[in-house]
Amino acid sequence: MNHIMSATLFVRHTIADYASWRVAYDSADPVRVQHGCTGQQVFRLPADSNDVIATHEFPSVNQAEAFAADPALAAAMQRGGVTSAPRIEIFERA
Repeated sequence: MNHIMSATLFVRHTIADYASWRVAYDSADPVRVQHGCTGQQVFRLPADSNDVIATHEFPSVNQAEAFAADPALAAAMQRGGVTSAPRIEIFERA
C-alpha cells in the first residue's frame, strides 16, 4: 500500500488583539506558499478569543519544519502581537 506522507503543523499562542493578529497572519500567506502549505485553519478558544491555534498542511515533514524555522514566520508573529512563546508541533499523517 502506498501512503502519501503529509504533515500538519500546529501552532498555539496567545495574542494581544485578534483583529491585529489576523492582519499579520493573512499577510504571511506568501511565506506559507513558499514552503508548500496546502491549507490552513485558525481556531480560537471560546473563553478567550486571544488564545489561538493555527493548523497548516504540508506535503512533507521537511517542508513543515522549514516553515517553522523561517525567520519570516517569527517576524509575522512579532508583527501580530504574539504575547506568549509559540508552541509549535508537527504531526505526520498516519
